[in-house]
Amino acid sequence: MTSSRPYLLRALHEWITDNGMTPHLLVNAELPDVVVPQQYVDKGKIVLNVSTSAVHALELGNDLVSFSARFAGSPMSVSFPIGAVMAIYARENGQGMMFPEEESQAAGDADASGESKPSKPHLTLIK
Repeated sequence: MTSSRPYLLRALHEWITDNGMTPHLLVNAELPDVVVPQQYVDKGKIVLNVSTSAVHALELGNDLVSFSARFAGSPMSVSFPIGAVMAIYARENGQGMMFPEEESQAAGDADASGESKPSKPHLTLIK
């Protein structure tokens, strides 16, 4: 099955906005293909206000989140894979959702470190 993350992200963004709150995304800025203003990254993470008044041309796609925004008055195009989104929540009350690390990222990290070893089959032959 495809990831439920983009669907949940879109639904929660709409829910937060419909309730008059400000949707914020917590993004892992250390993953590949993450284009965010690096001066605002703290401990490998960045919080982004994605309210309709803060961003322009917000796209919450199945694979990519993208928008234009101003940071300290300078315009910037921001984009990152949907898997980089760690959480979406309302700034005013913190209600929202944390997302687990995606399996492909976890598997990739384990493979890169060399710690992942194939295990023996758990089946036994019965004669």
